[in-house]
Amino acid sequence: MTAGSNASGASTPIDLPVLPLDDEVVLPGMVVPLDLSDAEVRAAVEAAQAVARPGGGKPEVLLVPRVDGSYTGTGVLGTVEQVGRLSDGDPGALIRARDRVRIGAGTSGPGNALWVEGTRVDVSLPDPLPGSAAELAKEYKALATSWLKKRGAWQVVDRVQQIEDISALADNSGYSPFLTTAQKVQLLETADAVARLKLAVQWLGEHLAEQDVAESIAKDVQEGVDKQQREFLLRRQLDAVRKELSELNGESGTGADESDDYRARVEAADLPGHVREAALKEVEKLERASDQSPEGSWIRTWLDTVLELPWNERTEDAYDIRGAREVLDAEHAGLADVKERITEYLAVRKRRADRGLGVVGGRRGGAVLALVGPPGVGKTSLGESVAHAMGRKFVRVALGGVRDEAEIRGHRRTYVGALPGRIVRAVKEAGSMNPVVLLDEIDKVGSDFRGDPAAALLEVLDPAQNHTFRDHYLEVELDLSDVVFLATANVLDAIPEALLDRMELVTLDGYTEDEKVVIARDHLLPRQLERAGLEKDEVGLDESALRKLAGEYTREAGVRNLERSVARLLRKVAAQHELGERELPFTVTDQDLRGLIGRPHHVPESAQDPAERRTSVPGVATGLAVTGAGGDVLFVEASLADPETGASGLTLTGQLGDVMKESAQIALSFLRSHGAELELPVADLKDRGVHIHFPAGAVPKDGPSAGITLTTALASLLSGRLVRTDVAMTGEVSLTGRVLPIGGLKQKLLAAHRAGITTVVIPQRNEADLDDVPAEVLDTLEVHPVTDVRQVLEIALAPAGVRDRIPAAA
Repeated sequence: MTAGSNASGASTPIDLPVLPLDDEVVLPGMVVPLDLSDAEVRAAVEAAQAVARPGGGKPEVLLVPRVDGSYTGTGVLGTVEQVGRLSDGDPGALIRARDRVRIGAGTSGPGNALWVEGTRVDVSLPDPLPGSAAELAKEYKALATSWLKKRGAWQVVDRVQQIEDISALADNSGYSPFLTTAQKVQLLETADAVARLKLAVQWLGEHLAEQDVAESIAKDVQEGVDKQQREFLLRRQLDAVRKELSELNGESGTGADESDDYRARVEAADLPGHVREAALKEVEKLERASDQSPEGSWIRTWLDTVLELPWNERTEDAYDIRGAREVLDAEHAGLADVKERITEYLAVRKRRADRGLGVVGGRRGGAVLALVGPPGVGKTSLGESVAHAMGRKFVRVALGGVRDEAEIRGHRRTYVGALPGRIVRAVKEAGSMNPVVLLDEIDKVGSDFRGDPAAALLEVLDPAQNHTFRDHYLEVELDLSDVVFLATANVLDAIPEALLDRMELVTLDGYTEDEKVVIARDHLLPRQLERAGLEKDEVGLDESALRKLAGEYTREAGVRNLERSVARLLRKVAAQHELGERELPFTVTDQDLRGLIGRPHHVPESAQDPAERRTSVPGVATGLAVTGAGGDVLFVEASLADPETGASGLTLTGQLGDVMKESAQIALSFLRSHGAELELPVADLKDRGVHIHFPAGAVPKDGPSAGITLTTALASLLSGRLVRTDVAMTGEVSLTGRVLPIGGLKQKLLAAHRAGITTVVIPQRNEADLDDVPAEVLDTLEVHPVTDVRQVLEIALAPAGVRDRIPAAA
């Protein structure tokens, strides 16, 4: 029966035996073979055969899908075309599905089958078909043709193209194996042929899209597999070629491939036991890893790093103590403290080696020194000289601006591009386990979200711990106990207390003028002559010129500006010679300096005209201070406000810290309470404002050591007596007038010496610190240790009436 052949009798009920289909769906137009060995199938076919059909028609059954034990509401009328044997020899029946049937109530019939009453479903379509249905049929045929061609079913393509009936075309999609049982049931129960065809087009389109994606993925995977197989084959061929070449060249083993045999390299290397064990474990991981695994490259990099470290390499120390001291003296002038410490270290090392005490408790005799001093005093270059004197390798590690803890301890190997820390790289670069490592600018180390590098240095610089230092990248213990660490810094305040406690402090307070002259003559001048392209016998600098350069053209703790001045002099002479303005050889004297490089920048107060000196008016005193660049002189100026202005109280200017402001308050309070005793008109302090200013207002200043300088300036202001030009002072003052000790005395006295000061007032409790001051500086200074501020005033204030002459010469 075709789709519209039953229009007149579509509503006529028919009684049919039910043939259940478990999880299977048959649509009209399909021809299916069924196995009669199944009892329900055989019962339905036998019941249909038992009913006589008018005109000798073929037996009819109702094919009903049964999903999860439940029958659907729509079945298919099928005619039993033939009963016989299937291809496997079992009894079977060939049934052709014809029309949809809506299932009604059950009824009675012959045989053991279930009989139901059904009604044919009208699926007829108007003639002619609407345009949308024709377009839908065309789209379905195109999709079906594409799918069939991909499966290679060319013989089915023509059959699909010949179907013109919309309902039959929609039911034809039931043959699609990718449709689920639920989708086929939906096709069966959808009476509208156009709606059914839309479903078929939708599902077929989705399946083709999924198939395209799957094919694309499969193609990519296949290409990757082919590439890996090709690479594997080529590598095997390359290995075979290398092996043949090694045999032709008479080489044993794997020949050129031995460089990649990490197991052989680890076993042949001279490694400590715990390092060898860790390396062999990594080799085993490498052997199990595939060539394409990224872990393989990480392991190779780690093994290369471990094999390149000098685990058992050490240089022999030069135990010629006298020769080491001569090397230090030849390369650096002054710096007696550092030279003595290195000499002591070498002497102790020599005695320990002579008595077989090289290693005690797993630790060797390394050293950790902190060289603290102003810029330009030779801290960095001293490290290389120490290594030279000891006969060790030298490595410099710059720590300025380092903010990442991993720079010290290394990165974890889980990170891409992981590297060992700077300490391990320094040892690797030195090629020995006992180098001299200079940790430059340790006070410039910072911290942020990546950690605190200073905290990571705690273990590195602790002699009790660094023999088991563990880098995050290596993850094996590294013995740093034989390393000599020299840390350099400009200021102590920036170094964490815990880190400073692990280092032996050696202070470099700066050079005297005589030391600067020696350094310039023996070191700076030869170096700058070479850089200027001049010979030693062509240009010379007289000692008077060097002394004037050090004293009046530069005023610093170090020698960097002095070297720049020498270089400027030589450049000027070289340029004049090339212009034909000066003949060589030429010796520069102090009289030639002004014509070559201009006027001096720093003239001592004592050398100035009395009217131009800062202390030529009452209320100005000279103090001494310590800055990041070393010691320096500090002037204090005080003034009283006019009574008519109505100003009162104390005004402080000059960018002062809280401690220095408190010192000014203490000085003022002392004078108010002891004015009568000191014969000062303190009544002026009640109604008139006091203004204290520290020149160089852009420079921050703090600390208690300006206490007696403030007291002297205020006393000079009230008494009208000048402060002696040649006097400078330092010391903390208390409310009772006691002079308390301060720090940095050596640097302050060196600054006074550079500034041309001849008399210095210091706290008596700092008298012991004079032992650190060079003798040539003390010979030029008259030092007065005091305990009370009254003694300070007696020394510093000039007699009444002295205005226009130098107090020291009075």
